[in-house]
Amino acid sequence: MPPAQSETAAAPPMAPPPPNFWGDMPEEEYYSSQGVRNAKSYFETPNGKLFTQSFLPLDTTHPIKATVYMSHGYGSDTGWLFQKICIHYATWGYAVFAADLLGHGRSEGIRCYLGEMDKVAASSLSFFKSVRFSDEYKHLPAFLFGESMGGLATMLMYFQSEPETWTGLIFSAPLFVIPEPMKPSKVHLFMYGLLFGLADTWAAMPDNKMVGKAIRDPEKLKIIASNPRRYTGKPRVGTMREIARQCEYIQSNFHKVTVPFLTVHGTLDGVTCPSGSEMLYEKASSEDKSLKVYEGMYHSLIQGEPDESANLVLADMRAWIDERVERYGQISKV
Repeated sequence: MPPAQSETAAAPPMAPPPPNFWGDMPEEEYYSSQGVRNAKSYFETPNGKLFTQSFLPLDTTHPIKATVYMSHGYGSDTGWLFQKICIHYATWGYAVFAADLLGHGRSEGIRCYLGEMDKVAASSLSFFKSVRFSDEYKHLPAFLFGESMGGLATMLMYFQSEPETWTGLIFSAPLFVIPEPMKPSKVHLFMYGLLFGLADTWAAMPDNKMVGKAIRDPEKLKIIASNPRRYTGKPRVGTMREIARQCEYIQSNFHKVTVPFLTVHGTLDGVTCPSGSEMLYEKASSEDKSLKVYEGMYHSLIQGEPDESANLVLADMRAWIDERVERYGQISKV
């Protein structure tokens, strides 16, 4: 007798996911449809090679208003949905430059290892300054932008910079204060510390599922979760130790901030404490400082909120930066 045939047919092979969140449309065509020009490159630093992107207005009939240098959050990269922030700023007339942080996205480094945040910040800063001081852009106002953990990196970049380098700072839900449920266990850090650094890169810390706490729009949550470059492993020991240390350092040095800044936060942020933005606003020495707190919004104010809420945040950011460019204009001190 012939062998029995299985009644269950083999499932057809799954199609590979699209290369970008918008689907299979060629990148140049997509960016043109959004009103921007995009370029990608790599930048060598002493700590590793960075993947970088630029977003410029497609319409070249108007001069560039200013330059903006953007840093993404933990486990993310400058592609996928984060680039929507870059695109918005470019359509407002700004030249936007972004780099995948070391250990993230298409940059070099151990995946999501941030054991030396000063070096992580310095690496991105070296790229940003190479553009900021270039002949093409050195006469323009220049702003640093940081989202979430990228806000922590951005503040470190500001502290590492010479005076007069930056016209202003923009923070979206910056990681300056860690919520109690997200704080790394001191017991875990102590026990791993007994291994004299051998455990620093171990992905062994408890995972508090940050993505679910960050995104309010369920459809956008699906899109963000499908990012093939997003880090999904457990936090590394050295990363959590260093983030906790640097948050304490930043809090102790808020008074050193003297440039104009805007910081925004949602009241239901479960990843970074709104009190961090409030503390910056209270302690900074800047004469021109702005704080916006959005009732009922989660952590990812632009990428993860429903469009109506995200557009409110974007409108506030646009009004703020346009006013500062108008107020401070071109700078001749650089």
